[in-house]
Amino acid sequence: MKSLFLSLNSKVFLFLLFSFSIITLLSTTSIAQDDAAVAFDTVNVEDDIFENTTAGEFTPGKGFTLFKTGLASLNVSVYGLARYINQMPANQEFEDHLGRTKFADTRNDIWWHRTFVWFSGYFYTHKLRYTISVWGLAATNQVLLFGNLQYSINPAITVAAGIVPNVGSRSMQGPWPFFLSSDRLLAEEFFRPGFTAGAWVTGEPLPKFRYWVMVGNNLSQLGITASQMSRDLSTGASIWWMPTTGEFGPRGGYGDFELHKEMATRFGLSFVHAREDRQSQIGSPSAETQVKVSDGLLLYETNTLADGVTVQKANFDQGAIDAGIKINGLHLQVEYYFRNLSKFDLAVANPTFDVGTVPSSIFDHGFYALVSYEIIPKALQIYGATSRIFDDFKRKPWDIVAGLNWYPAGTRSLRVNLHGIYVDKSPASSSFGFYIGGQTGPTISTGVDFLF
Repeated sequence: MKSLFLSLNSKVFLFLLFSFSIITLLSTTSIAQDDAAVAFDTVNVEDDIFENTTAGEFTPGKGFTLFKTGLASLNVSVYGLARYINQMPANQEFEDHLGRTKFADTRNDIWWHRTFVWFSGYFYTHKLRYTISVWGLAATNQVLLFGNLQYSINPAITVAAGIVPNVGSRSMQGPWPFFLSSDRLLAEEFFRPGFTAGAWVTGEPLPKFRYWVMVGNNLSQLGITASQMSRDLSTGASIWWMPTTGEFGPRGGYGDFELHKEMATRFGLSFVHAREDRQSQIGSPSAETQVKVSDGLLLYETNTLADGVTVQKANFDQGAIDAGIKINGLHLQVEYYFRNLSKFDLAVANPTFDVGTVPSSIFDHGFYALVSYEIIPKALQIYGATSRIFDDFKRKPWDIVAGLNWYPAGTRSLRVNLHGIYVDKSPASSSFGFYIGGQTGPTISTGVDFLF
């Protein structure tokens, strides 16, 4: 499987770019003719609901409009999450892939966990749209200000610049915050790339068929300054086809809250490549915190692959295939991931150390599968999921998830969630998600989140 992925990954990316080019050329004439008949009334038109397919998690909800004129508008939208999480057991040691003893630093805490405030609208023309985002994460004591600017040429082509997801998984391309719970599943969290600043093109060149092509500064820009970056850029592309209804619910989110009477279907393919740098000096902690190996250790941290050895640079190649259906309150979805880490630039503390004992590449693959059902339409949803990861270090981590969502206002935008996990040898690790590296045991979480 590894050799197949390595032989196909560059071809897949070229295929996605070629497909986009051909489809866009075939559709440009008819779209241009359609556009000629469209005139936007930017003063009297009702507030538009723009699909969350242009900036991943950084697209606002409907919000409320502060003002609107023929030349500009300003809308404010807010997201908030309060959450309790208990990762068990309280004290736990585990062995990493080299047999060394490590500590799983599990949590038991209550937080006003996440805040988003979006200021968005159009300027000069309805086709030129901006979004300025204020993001706060209390659990990591971070507050960031960022944005993006988008220009819609026609339905087939929207060009944009700003903060963008590396589009290596479906969950990076719009569903948040309409996940099963308030954060991602194990396989998603382990395999996915991060967010960066860059430029992208997206659109619907043919009915029910969409694409997204992007280039970014790196794999994950969170906490990284311009002076820390290398000259290597990340690249990514994704295509998805919704052959039956041409949509997959608001934001493409999880769960069939909308109770589709006709089966909604979605099939997708995503790919990301980056030549990633640890983005800090040897002797300092790695500033790059996105890429982890299957025991939860940071790839770029000193001693991860061998004692006294530091990975300074590495290739990151990750692909994913996803498929899902929604019908009468039932949602089924699966995504399979492939990730190869290779071409390591190593710094060795001991000049006599044999670097031949360090793996030349690390190939991991795995999947998640989920199911949800609306027990009481527009009010109560139950769900279950599982992840399995098949890794080069033969740890084979997995988890199983069950939970329920209560929507007291009859809308997706206000949710009370109860979420339970049992994880075995967690490879994912963060202070904002549900997983901590090395944990084996249950996690219980409950939270309330809202979006308007």
